[in-house]
Amino acid sequence: VQLQASGGGLVQAGDSLRLSCVVSGRTFSRYGMGWFRQAPGKEREFVAKWSGGRAFYADSAKGRFTISRDNAKNAVYLEMNSLKPEDTAVYYCAAYGVGGRIDYWGQGTLVTVSS
Repeated sequence: VQLQASGGGLVQAGDSLRLSCVVSGRTFSRYGMGWFRQAPGKEREFVAKWSGGRAFYADSAKGRFTISRDNAKNAVYLEMNSLKPEDTAVYYCAAYGVGGRIDYWGQGTLVTVSS
């Protein structure tokens, strides 16, 4: 299984950005999909997850970020609105396996939000 994330870039505070993650190699619909991020000097943290037909969000993402998936395109998206400088990080998509563990990681896409 390979996860290819894209869509990062340099934006200003208040802007929006849409991240995409395309999955290849296995039956995409079997996996819960999520987004994590890692800011400079910090640990990787959970952002959002789509699993069992439901979306889950970190508190920092609630109300601003929306996760969605398109099984026909083997893709998961993260729509990010009202971006803040503290959202600056490398964003990773992930595929959840049995028991909720992360089975696969994408390579990451950098989001930089300037003030």
